[in-house]
Amino acid sequence: MTALLEIKGVMVHFGGLTALKDVNLAVSAGEVLSVIGPNGAGKTTLFNVITGRVRPSLGSVVFRGQAIQREAAFRIARMGIVRTFQKTEVFGALSLVEGVLAGALARGDPDPETRAREALESVGLQEKAHLRADQLPYGDQRLLEIAQALAAMPQVLLLDEPASGMNHQESAHIVRLIGQLRTKGFAIVLVEHNMHVVMTISDRVMVLNYGETIAEGRPAEVRADPRVIEAYLGVQKTDARAG
Repeated sequence: MTALLEIKGVMVHFGGLTALKDVNLAVSAGEVLSVIGPNGAGKTTLFNVITGRVRPSLGSVVFRGQAIQREAAFRIARMGIVRTFQKTEVFGALSLVEGVLAGALARGDPDPETRAREALESVGLQEKAHLRADQLPYGDQRLLEIAQALAAMPQVLLLDEPASGMNHQESAHIVRLIGQLRTKGFAIVLVEHNMHVVMTISDRVMVLNYGETIAEGRPAEVRADPRVIEAYLGVQKTDARAG
């Protein structure tokens, strides 16, 4: 399967700190790749490199066969690489449909309101389209941010901890939503600390630690990897085999 997005030998230095070291990644249309790792492992930096917020010191970002690591962030978004953020970013004073319109307008959609309402329906918020964003509970605000990304018609969707702070029912909805989105042909790259979400929805899992990839493979393979257990999962090996 041809990769839609590839990261090749990416290194990022901030002064004397190496945030990413020779990181490689590939994801195809309809695939869900989760990136996990402890705090400070380089996950957010990786997303920032992909979306043009940080330029790599070495290496390349290739989208649909084109190197884009020197492109401006707004151009990368217009190409179809769209992200959400760990800290929810919504337009609190606007109605849901007004806030989501921004994503549709950014891509020059000829019927932005229809696109916005379709995005809200995709995440299950169509009945609340008239409400102000700051009237929503936290879980719905997380869904609204995904709707904003969907309105921009992504080909690659980067989700930064979409289940963060959610209860079990809300997390289950996120799993169902990601499963639905993958059928639309999106390539989805997910950063998430909720291991149930990661292990349920991912085709592959990549583990970062101190900016380096220490494991990559199918969820069950990664979960059983001793390096992952030691660096991230924080459980004894006997516990990992039992569970």
